[in-house]
Amino acid sequence: MKTSTDDNLFLPDFCNVYTVFVGIVVTELLAFVLLLAPLSKSGYDWNYAKKDFINDLAMLSLFMQWVTLVSMGLLCLLRRWLCLLNSDIVAGILSYLLILMTTGVVSEFAWQLNEYMLSIAPASAAHHQLFLWRNIGISAIISAIALRYFYIQYHWKKETEALALARAQALQARIRPHFLFNCMNTIASLIRFQPDKAEQVVLDFADLFRASLVDAKASVTFQEELALCRQYLCIEALRIGERLQVVWQLDNIPDDARLPPLCLQPLLENAIYHGIQPLLEGGTISITGFFDGKHIQLDIENPLAKTLSPHQGNRMAQQNIHQRLQIFYGTQAKLSVQRHADTYHVIISFPYKNQYDEDTYR
Repeated sequence: MKTSTDDNLFLPDFCNVYTVFVGIVVTELLAFVLLLAPLSKSGYDWNYAKKDFINDLAMLSLFMQWVTLVSMGLLCLLRRWLCLLNSDIVAGILSYLLILMTTGVVSEFAWQLNEYMLSIAPASAAHHQLFLWRNIGISAIISAIALRYFYIQYHWKKETEALALARAQALQARIRPHFLFNCMNTIASLIRFQPDKAEQVVLDFADLFRASLVDAKASVTFQEELALCRQYLCIEALRIGERLQVVWQLDNIPDDARLPPLCLQPLLENAIYHGIQPLLEGGTISITGFFDGKHIQLDIENPLAKTLSPHQGNRMAQQNIHQRLQIFYGTQAKLSVQRHADTYHVIISFPYKNQYDEDTYR
């Protein structure tokens, strides 16, 4: 689980399995490039290349993978300490020197292994120094490019997250529920004759209003969002009465699924405002959920009055919710509308994430 301190370091988390895997793959590709580079030279011995290419690739890959894995292991162990430095420049310089030192140590170890343990004739001191400095020079260039890439990627990601957060806050600030004045009128009508119900409406309304003021980057569980929806519907039931009927079919939806706050309540509000309220006989709102183990789909269905014009008022809330879902989930989140002869469906789908997923991949 990541801590807030870990987010201050521009280096990726080398303790992460995916990061290690990417490092191994990139190192192997680099080994191919270094081994194939001599093929461009004139007079290259093609027969030698055909015969010993695999052996050379194996030895070069083994050496480079040791440099990569040892460097990533040390950066993994020192990550907490590098985070405490609170300076990208200092952390970058120390990481750079650590990689060069690792390259030198592994190079010396490989030289000694090649010279003594494999019983190969010892080479001159000049060849020894050339081997070491050549490896350190190549490592210096590659690691400098890699660290620069990590630095640029980190700040680009932070800037993107800041823009996304600002956008989410702007979208959330635009939520102005239609039930605000209706709720106040309901409270006013109940205070004199049914003060207990009026008090409960005030409490429910306070919870809904508090939910609209939470941090835009925060998320709530599906159970918490559902509780707010039930509170809202209780308020509207006092105003509309038996004309409002609600059917819940959400037993298979995980209670710990995470989603942005107030994603369902505005859709229910639209269903009442544009579907139930204009009908003298009222109607039924159906909220149906589907879960396949990876994705969640919610279908909000309400009656559609035939004499009414198309739902122009729905679009702002629907677009708002769609954009906030995409900020939270990316392109995996969808919102679609289906209009039939006498029913109106709003369908939202998003991947299942719980608190552990948020802490791990945030």
